[in-house]
Amino acid sequence: MQTCLITGGAGFIGSHAAERLLARGDRVIGLDNFDPFYSRGIKEGNIRSALAHPSFRLAEGDIRDAETVSRLFAEEKPDAVFHSAAKAGVRPSIADPLGYQDVNIRGTLVLLEAARKVGVRHFVFASSSSVYGESPKVPFSEDDFVDHPISPYAATKKAGELLSYTVHHLSGMPVTCLRFFTVYGPRQRPDLAIHKFTRLIDEGQPIPVFGDGSTSRDYTYIDDIVDGVVRAIDRPDGYRIINLGESTTVTLSEMIAEIERALGKKAVIDRQPLQPGDVPRTYADVEKARRLLGYEPRMPFREGIERFTAWYRKNASAAVGAGGTR
Repeated sequence: MQTCLITGGAGFIGSHAAERLLARGDRVIGLDNFDPFYSRGIKEGNIRSALAHPSFRLAEGDIRDAETVSRLFAEEKPDAVFHSAAKAGVRPSIADPLGYQDVNIRGTLVLLEAARKVGVRHFVFASSSSVYGESPKVPFSEDDFVDHPISPYAATKKAGELLSYTVHHLSGMPVTCLRFFTVYGPRQRPDLAIHKFTRLIDEGQPIPVFGDGSTSRDYTYIDDIVDGVVRAIDRPDGYRIINLGESTTVTLSEMIAEIERALGKKAVIDRQPLQPGDVPRTYADVEKARRLLGYEPRMPFREGIERFTAWYRKNASAAVGAGGTR
């Protein structure tokens, strides 16, 4: 049995990764500060099943708090770290660049130092496809030039990769940086487009559509992402950057049409200008992940949307039944 520490353990990706590791027999420490970017109740729901598992521990704390982080690492001595905690989102980062720098850069360095000191076997950093910026070359490859991020969020993820390399170079600690491409599925953050659009369409409210609907994303289902994360955790090997995506693209208009089909409702479109910091497309080259991790994304977008909307309806009904709001 190995011990894996997951930062952002009560979040969307972190909670799914925790469940997968627990199911195979690992011990998991979930570190989360329950940042109010979205409600604590949602995050507590994310980890409900993990909390019932005898091999799971929830540690509440902030990744910027070096004393708390060092103490936790000294107590638990994790074999592996999956660092998924971050201030997330391109548009909010434009409004709060210093806040994003503080959490995403300083917090990452605090964790890297704590991991180095206790001799962590493998540090896995959740990076982002946003580092590719407005690159005209597709699909995006790990060898592409990525020194022109167009949002503070993207810049902090690039900085996290650089800091990871520096710590690896100086200490020898294996580090893998995983560039995630637009992850969706059950428990997706409520501010992200698929979740937000599903709720608004279901409620008959207008959805904000930025641009003409031709922007495209490489939407990656949560089960495929977690499969890649676990495979990466199990394969420490120097310093690596690896894309995890579905390696297909879906336009904004196509995404809306699939949600409409799954819900059986039509969207009310509110056209708005393109937003600063938004990239025109994302598209992952996943050959490196296939070669190094045996990664093979399997979820077709239509089926993934059907699974998400089924989860949404079940949980929206539960919230209303419990006296909550949708």
